[in-house]
Amino acid sequence: MSSRLIGVGVGPGDPELVTVKGVNALRAADVVVVPVMDSGERGRAEATVAHYVSAEKIVRVVFALNERSDRARREAAWDAAGARVAELLGRHGSVAFATIGDPNVYSTFTYLAQTIAELVPGVVVETVPGITAMQDLAARSGAVLTEGTEPLTLVPVTAGAAVLEEALAGPGTVVAYKFGRQAAEVAGALARAGRLEDAVWGSALGLPEESVRPAAELDGSPLPYLSTLIAPPRRDSGRGGKL
Repeated sequence: MSSRLIGVGVGPGDPELVTVKGVNALRAADVVVVPVMDSGERGRAEATVAHYVSAEKIVRVVFALNERSDRARREAAWDAAGARVAELLGRHGSVAFATIGDPNVYSTFTYLAQTIAELVPGVVVETVPGITAMQDLAARSGAVLTEGTEPLTLVPVTAGAAVLEEALAGPGTVVAYKFGRQAAEVAGALARAGRLEDAVWGSALGLPEESVRPAAELDGSPLPYLSTLIAPPRRDSGRGGKL
């Protein structure tokens, strides 16, 4: 039988936001891989997974999660991580990979699956969707992501502030991921687009250090890397006005 690699979205941090299907997939797998930046780290994915499976079943695998400047180092780290997961698949029938959020939305799992497909011929790759940070932040803040015919634009600010500026100039809600290190630029972009008043940001959602604040309180100080921003459009046409 073919080995199986299952990417399981475990949500933004709150263990209660893992789906029933996700929990079942984690428990059914022979081992559960969690991505870390170093072998001694206990990352957010592992902390969530630990609520549902025993520690003996969890395997930490080091990934270059934040390496952007040194391509050679990043590629070497990816190769090593892929080889480690391929080795686990050689000894186990099913390996789950836990990723925060959703495995098909800016996830480490995407790159891992590509590597494993080359290293393990015939491997079956599956994904289990997870709740995203923008959904959790919307629920915790009361921000409405979309109404009627409004579009929804998701941008990673790691691509540059200009990408956010372009999105804010368009219609509908704009969600920005990974903007913590460029908080000052983001605040400026929101102000210029006239979207500062209704925007909200959050970090560490569902964790003891959770912070959910109006974007108007951004003062340029760096925020946690995995901060999320929701900037709704102006809605002044009454109930159902966007239908």
